[in-house]
Amino acid sequence: MEPTDWLLTATERGNPAVRLDSRRGEAAWTRGNDVRPLVHGAAYFAELLAAVRAQRAGDLCLFTDWRGDPDERLDGEGSEVGAVLADAARRGVIVKGLVWRSHLDRFRFSAEANRHLGEVVQAAGGEYLLDMRVRPGGSHHQKYVVLRHPGRPERDVAFVGSTDLCHNRRDDAAHRGDPQSLPIADAYGPRPPWHDIQLAVRGPAVGDVEACFRERWDDPAPLSRSPATRLRQLLRREDTFADPLPPQLPDPPSRGTRTVQVLRTYPRRLLHGYDFAPDGERSIARAYLKALRRARSLIYLEDQYLWSTDVVRCFADALRAHPGLRMVAVVPSFPESDGRLALPASLVGRIAALEGLRGAGGDRVAVYGLENHAGTPVYVHAKVCVVDDVWAVVGSDNVNLRSWTHDSELSCAVLDEAADPRQPRDPAGLGDGARRYARELRLALAREHLDRAAPASRDDPEPLCEPAETFRAFAASAAALDDWHDGGRRGPRPPGRLRTYRTPRLSPLAAALSAPAYRLLVDPDGRPGRLRRRGAY
Repeated sequence: MEPTDWLLTATERGNPAVRLDSRRGEAAWTRGNDVRPLVHGAAYFAELLAAVRAQRAGDLCLFTDWRGDPDERLDGEGSEVGAVLADAARRGVIVKGLVWRSHLDRFRFSAEANRHLGEVVQAAGGEYLLDMRVRPGGSHHQKYVVLRHPGRPERDVAFVGSTDLCHNRRDDAAHRGDPQSLPIADAYGPRPPWHDIQLAVRGPAVGDVEACFRERWDDPAPLSRSPATRLRQLLRREDTFADPLPPQLPDPPSRGTRTVQVLRTYPRRLLHGYDFAPDGERSIARAYLKALRRARSLIYLEDQYLWSTDVVRCFADALRAHPGLRMVAVVPSFPESDGRLALPASLVGRIAALEGLRGAGGDRVAVYGLENHAGTPVYVHAKVCVVDDVWAVVGSDNVNLRSWTHDSELSCAVLDEAADPRQPRDPAGLGDGARRYARELRLALAREHLDRAAPASRDDPEPLCEPAETFRAFAASAAALDDWHDGGRRGPRPPGRLRTYRTPRLSPLAAALSAPAYRLLVDPDGRPGRLRRRGAY
């Protein structure tokens, strides 16, 4: 198997101005990385806390976020995000942050929390920019942290994924929710259970993630187009221009078997376009298109949205082309918001997407929600896709048009040079046997949802390695739990967390009124004409 079979070449990325590939002589990925999934915010936060506290004067701490809450505890009392970053800055660590400025708090966004985190960091000597250099209606949705250590490259790490440094995220496998919670839809209760995932990346790919931060940091465009916002920045003495970063260090040395390709979405910004993506970048969407063309056995997806017929068409095409291909998707059982405007519109998008998938794959498509052992739904915020236990991607992007065309996103696609020795057959029919990283990621997620333990030894059989068995096990577990609920919860609760996703019903009038809102408000498209005419990204 060659990386070009699954990963984008520099040309296929579709952005000639990108610096990721040219900085390495046009190589579109890095080899020799170690990549570990950190499933759940509690696992990620604890590792991030230890890594930041180990930094010393002259080290570099770079972070981006969609929302940041300064009082969110990474691991108990005294580990608040703002305090931890401020302590690092006072030790002489170079702390730089880029966070979406967001919209007004009365619309349940996060402008006030983000501003307060910036004040805490900057008071300690760090630098923190509230960044609205996006398309109208868009957001900076990237969520990553890069830690560099001059003279100690073995400590360099990038944390990349879908976990914001904010309330609700510090949950664990028990899914009892973050003690510091914000309300979402009523179905999730006062302390919403939360399913998320972040990657810990070590090796040369750290340099690629850092380069992405530097591109945004050095963007010469004004942080906001709004005259009112710019005046408010002046009155509050907020930073409006970024101070220079120190020169980028050489990439960390190789330390593993994983090839990593950093993928992004950037819109084509109409004014003050990105100099590193003047026509935008759609490498996340293009990477999905390429990987799904090779899918033959199993597409495993966890996603917050799974909206948009335009986006799911590539999944439907794969299912239609290969009768042996199955798809499992894990999504939130209920939308995040109980709002009357966005709620029906979002359901229109979900219903249309699932109709397209089931029309292509029939009973080879299975969609599930999650609940904890108390029966409370778990909000699925993870963004992960595994294709044929070979190609796996984790990041900030959802399967919807916002993430594939309109917002800024960052994800890591991973191929492992190490094959999985268990059942080393050819699941894809392409000479590409299962890879260890992709398979272990899928198995770890499946075992949690099924309440199954890992085999005691790698030599012991693992039935879930077989895609058909995974598909069957998910269906059986969800059916048993559904029956238990439908029967009044009598008798012992069956093992597992999976519930069959039941498509909500909307009245014809609600659907008719919501469809325009879905198109215009919920899922804006950065290039509607080209996308709909050509199906291209």
